Amino acid sequence: MSNIFEKTLRGEKTERPPVWFMRQAGRVLPSYLEMRKEHSFHELMRSPELAAEVTLLPVHDLGVDAAILFSDILVIPEALGMNLAFTDSGPRFEKALKDVADPLSFLKADAQKLEYIYNVIDRIGERRPVDVPLIGFCGAPFTTLCYMVQGLGTNHTFPDAVALLYQNKSLANELLEVITNLSIEYALNQVKHGIAAFQIFETHAGLIPVDLYMELIMPHVRRISAAVMETGTPVIFLPKGLGVGLKYLGPEDADFISIDWQVPLDEARTMLHPGLGVQGNLDPRILLADQVTIGQKLETYLEFGAANDKWIFNVGHGFIPGIPVENAKFVVDWIKQANWGR
Repeated sequence: MSNIFEKTLRGEKTERPPVWFMRQAGRVLPSYLEMRKEHSFHELMRSPELAAEVTLLPVHDLGVDAAILFSDILVIPEALGMNLAFTDSGPRFEKALKDVADPLSFLKADAQKLEYIYNVIDRIGERRPVDVPLIGFCGAPFTTLCYMVQGLGTNHTFPDAVALLYQNKSLANELLEVITNLSIEYALNQVKHGIAAFQIFETHAGLIPVDLYMELIMPHVRRISAAVMETGTPVIFLPKGLGVGLKYLGPEDADFISIDWQVPLDEARTMLHPGLGVQGNLDPRILLADQVTIGQKLETYLEFGAANDKWIFNVGHGFIPGIPVENAKFVVDWIKQANWGR
């Protein structure tokens, strides 16, 4: 059975846009926070039963049209031999690449370390409603490299990672290649285990100039996208902060481009290749406001939604802590009940 999310990915006309949220499987759900009282993030992520339950919580609690795998982008560095701890202040590597004399020799790929995630996907497949598709994902190579070089996720300017691009572009490119190769294997295995779509998260595209991003980073992203798209699985690419660089993206880069909240959707649509679908771009922070304010903001999307069938409603980046679950549910219900003029 195909649902509204999958139909939209295929470019079929639907009565409304599908809706799901990045980081929907945690942070704002009381049911998830209750589970966190009993289990660490790592325990939830590594247990097929628990991870499947968390993945499906927003389907049951919010009514979203798709589930996204409950995991983390930093499983790739873990599978490259970097020891990682998820602390209360964010992820932290035991040893950052900036502190390693020979980073290429330090990294040792072990794809077996990703096997537990495929077990999670299998368990989700057994438990999910037949009309609820599962989205798989990975971190884009640059964002992943930022964490690997810096060693922790509390400084989101990643000064050492950015410096590497300018000081030793050749080494940066080789490291990106290592990340990309394992990411492709990871993505293709997710496809084999039954995901309906695949999203590439480039959270930190805006850290470097567009021309450098397109020259050094985009070829690696394109390799992951191409490998997945060749299987017939749709790809969504989130290049947060890319800005005017959206105009350089084409159908060879992804099927849909996820837009952050800094770029108005109609302007993004104008910049993007007409063959690309669009996802986004509600600022998640507006969900901290009252529902009257949220509803007024949602009304501004009606005209865009009426004119654009290839649009998936989402936030411009992930949910943030502190958002009332009632407001997240309000958005889903509003999207489903509004008259989209289609």
